Amino acid sequence: MSEVVKRSIMDSSAPNKSTGIINGSSSNVLNWDDVRYSWAYPKYKRMLANFWQPFEINMSADVKSYPNLSNTEKDAFLKIIGLLALLDSIQSDYAGKVADYLTDSSVNALMIMLAQQEVIHNHSYSYVLSSVVPQHVQNEVFDYWRTEETLKQRNDFVTRGYKDFAESPTIENLLKSIIFDVILEGLFFYSGFAFFYNLARNQKMVGTSTMINYINRDEQIHVDLFVKIYKAVLDENPEYNTPELEDFAVETFRKAAELEVEWGRSVIGDKIDGISMDDLENYIKFYANVRCNQLGYGHKAFPEAPRRNPMRWIKAYEEVDLGKSDFFEQKSRQYTKVGQDNGFDEL
Repeated sequence: MSEVVKRSIMDSSAPNKSTGIINGSSSNVLNWDDVRYSWAYPKYKRMLANFWQPFEINMSADVKSYPNLSNTEKDAFLKIIGLLALLDSIQSDYAGKVADYLTDSSVNALMIMLAQQEVIHNHSYSYVLSSVVPQHVQNEVFDYWRTEETLKQRNDFVTRGYKDFAESPTIENLLKSIIFDVILEGLFFYSGFAFFYNLARNQKMVGTSTMINYINRDEQIHVDLFVKIYKAVLDENPEYNTPELEDFAVETFRKAAELEVEWGRSVIGDKIDGISMDDLENYIKFYANVRCNQLGYGHKAFPEAPRRNPMRWIKAYEEVDLGKSDFFEQKSRQYTKVGQDNGFDEL
């Protein structure tokens, strides 16, 4: 059956443990000790442990740092935040739509948590902007998606994939929409992340970089969750695991990377000290292959791309262990999360 059926609010005749991730049977009562997928509860604990709020990040140093950015850095800073704000806005809505069709109550719960985290991400962009620019500039930033042509092209690319599923909820469209999701959360953010991390390693806008690191960490978890859903759908519906789907995935990753490179060239190019366009392009193609490989399709998007991250310095930011540190003395490689005690524990 190609159609994906919406989950019932309650089904007293069905077991609590679902019989399938989609189009299955489940009472919709969630018992974490009786779930179908072994990865669901560890994922739940990880997402729960990662909870954070924008208010935890001290922005006082960024208030002083922002006026000292070059005009090129300011332009990129605002445009990239405008991009991230749009992507996270549509992401929370998409996650809710997918959740409606997930039979398994544990995976549905994870999707709701994911959507809530996307709302926090979107709030963080408002929080950052309110700290460094006046209200009318904030309003302009949140309207960039209407006026920036390069930005519109790449956003339309993803939203069309989401709309196809929302308007025609079939198994094929669900799988294709997940491919677009992995692109949004696992590729389209990454040149922007690189820009903010580059500022931080030059001791600029460290508070914003701290926020971006929290978001980066969440997005990595989100990508992994959608990859698990994608593989579970294919495992339980193997007739959809076709060469045509693989060809679609590979070609979609290629197009997405081209759009991301074009966007990176327009806002970063060789205009930002510390990031060369050649490195950024290879970095984008590298991650296109990483995400394609996660879905099970190897490095087919860009066989010629490097197999190692060409921007090695970023690893210090992407993989940092987010613990507790002095809230008012953040360093470019030291990210903070305030505890309920006093917020001044040593890392």
